[in-house]
Amino acid sequence: MSAPGRGCPLHYRYTASVFRRGAAPLEDTVYVIGGLYGNTAALEEILAMRQREQRRGVDVTLIFNGDFNWFNVDGDGFARINEAVLGHRAIAGNVEAELGRPSDGAGCGCAYPDDVDDDTVSRSNAIMQRLHRCAADFPELRTALQALPSWACIELGGRRIGVVHGDAQSLSGWHFAADRLAADDGASPVPRFFRDSGVDLFACSHTCLPVLQAVRVAGRRRLVANNGAAGMPNFRNTRFGLLTRLSTRPEVPADSLYGTGLGSLRIDALPIRYDHDRWLRRFRANWLPGSPAHDAYHRRITKGPAFTVDQAFRCD
Repeated sequence: MSAPGRGCPLHYRYTASVFRRGAAPLEDTVYVIGGLYGNTAALEEILAMRQREQRRGVDVTLIFNGDFNWFNVDGDGFARINEAVLGHRAIAGNVEAELGRPSDGAGCGCAYPDDVDDDTVSRSNAIMQRLHRCAADFPELRTALQALPSWACIELGGRRIGVVHGDAQSLSGWHFAADRLAADDGASPVPRFFRDSGVDLFACSHTCLPVLQAVRVAGRRRLVANNGAAGMPNFRNTRFGLLTRLSTRPEVPADSLYGTGLGSLRIDALPIRYDHDRWLRRFRANWLPGSPAHDAYHRRITKGPAFTVDQAFRCD
């Protein structure tokens, strides 16, 4: 095992061929929600978005693809997030994997690459330690988190979709990160992931920056849809999260930031316009200045990262 926060525990790993197993058939519309990070205000807005669609006759299934915990180190926030999410379809992120089954030496389980500085890794490990202390008061929820799968496969609109937290070979993998997908060095395993898995689209999160990228594999167009973070801003000077909306309905949602089609399937990035001020008060109450989460994330929560919509949308 590498240093805590950089290594990938063996039980995080799988092969892309697992997605050739039976896929769960779904209909109409799916929200894939990664990186909620304990943001209770974002959770409330996601549920409200679903209600608004349902009032228009759209049947929406929610799939939470990991790291729905992180900043929620108060008992009320921990219970609210987990009780709500576990009432829907969900897979584990590295945070849930470590809460349910801590790995010796894994730290936060993020498997940070070498280009992430050591201070960032140390702060993430410290956040994880505090979250462990909070979760200790909820043994039943921890048991439920331990039972979460590492991946899911669904069928929607005649397309096979792999739902992961990290990438097609690891719960904490980074091959679907925006910067790695942008690198055209011929060494990327992503085309192989599509060939081995048989899927048309991977819906993912984990790496904290969004990207919707087309990939050509044996002449066929495939997609990687990374929603970045549902519970934090994803673009410079914004204050909303993102989710990936997959739908068999051809119309473009009025609030879509960007999107594309894949046969009869429509894929869009939707903003989650949560109550920013209310969430910021809750965050600051749990994470005072000088705390690891405040040092690592306060600027992103208030200003967004140095990233734009144009950088996220990469489809022909």
